[in-house]
Amino acid sequence: MVFAMACAIILVWAATGPLFGYSDTWQLAINTGTTIITFLMVFVIQNSQNRDGAALQIKLDELIRALEGAENALLDLEELGDVELERIRLEYGALAEKARKELKKVGRAKHDTPHEEPA
Repeated sequence: MVFAMACAIILVWAATGPLFGYSDTWQLAINTGTTIITFLMVFVIQNSQNRDGAALQIKLDELIRALEGAENALLDLEELGDVELERIRLEYGALAEKARKELKKVGRAKHDTPHEEPA
């Protein structure tokens, strides 16, 4: 509905071009209107992304909470400061590196995916 209305406004503006002699004021009207709409849409899109991000974070928190053996201390990482986040990231990076070394020891290539052996 909003898209159709925007198209209609553009068509009306274009149709009035000859009436106003394609003047600078005529062009300024559409430029000003589109600038204002663009400015407002930035906030609408940002608000939508923030809500989506919050919903995704809640879903991830629920998955962590529900998994047995998962580290519940990770539930609210987004609330921590940069220094603490970097410390935790480095810890998990070290765990990942250790796991990759263990995979190499058993003969798997660095980027191979594990697969089941035929029965």
